[in-house]
Amino acid sequence: MSEKLRTAVIGVGHLGKEHARIYHSLESAELVAVCDTNETQGRAIAERFGVRYVPDFRDLLGEVAAVSVATPTVAHHEVTCACLEAGVSVLVEKPIAHTLAEADAMIALAERQELVLQVGHIERFNPAFRALQQEIRRPLFFEAHRMGIFSPRSLDIDVVMDLMVHELDIIATLVNSEVVKLEAVGIPILTPKVDLANARLEFANGCIANITASRVSGERLRKLRVFQPHEYYSLDYAEQQVVMCKLLPPKSTGILPEISAGGLEITKREPLLAEIEAFVSAVQDRTTPPVTGAEGRRALALALEVLDKIKDHSVRAGVGLHF
Repeated sequence: MSEKLRTAVIGVGHLGKEHARIYHSLESAELVAVCDTNETQGRAIAERFGVRYVPDFRDLLGEVAAVSVATPTVAHHEVTCACLEAGVSVLVEKPIAHTLAEADAMIALAERQELVLQVGHIERFNPAFRALQQEIRRPLFFEAHRMGIFSPRSLDIDVVMDLMVHELDIIATLVNSEVVKLEAVGIPILTPKVDLANARLEFANGCIANITASRVSGERLRKLRVFQPHEYYSLDYAEQQVVMCKLLPPKSTGILPEISAGGLEITKREPLLAEIEAFVSAVQDRTTPPVTGAEGRRALALALEVLDKIKDHSVRAGVGLHF
């Protein structure tokens, strides 16, 4: 068995503390320390898992081989690059960075250092998505809804970077074609930033995607519907289920075709656990991670384009937004 990978988590807020929990539980990894600028939060998580707390992530460099970076997005570039420079592989939460220039610098540095840079697009590791991915050959239309109840966390970014970026990554992965047209609208509701957004994407191969994301909904909803010739799939991320309908050819001339309905066979599993296991494996085996820096950049580029279109529309509509 390979030697345990020495790891740490930088930023142990809402999501970072879950990274710490999983590293602590893995036989293939050892959680050495956690870091957070909030000392109370950092010490509480450190005590929970019996590891060291450090207020400055630089104190970790030289002591670990891999880290999760779950800081606010604005700090992703600084923290990730410092870790990569020190020879530490990084799993950075989505979105990969605040700007494309920052993402490019992170990707180039990881390549130069021959280290793993994985981006935390967690829905890629949802077993329902993985089951769906095996069925998709020629998608023609997507309808995606990602709704969340308002929370004071992640207010440093808007709903596009917080929630819609998941669907932008998933759909771009399934379509595997360039976006040739993009339209979007968005409005602030409870914050000065975009809280509700809708985007329509048209791909070079003719596929269309309609995406709605809200962080001020009265319910939680994470669903994706996919249509391809003679087939329909409905993915529920939360329930880890995929319902399908297929049109069967008629058994004889003059007989109407039949419809086959059912669900895909799925073994439920925690997506974050699968994501971190994949990261640890990529570092130990020196292999390409399942979600590369380039793929994280692709999702960021689409999210930024959505925001540009929202900004254009808000100017025409006279809606005040902070970007």
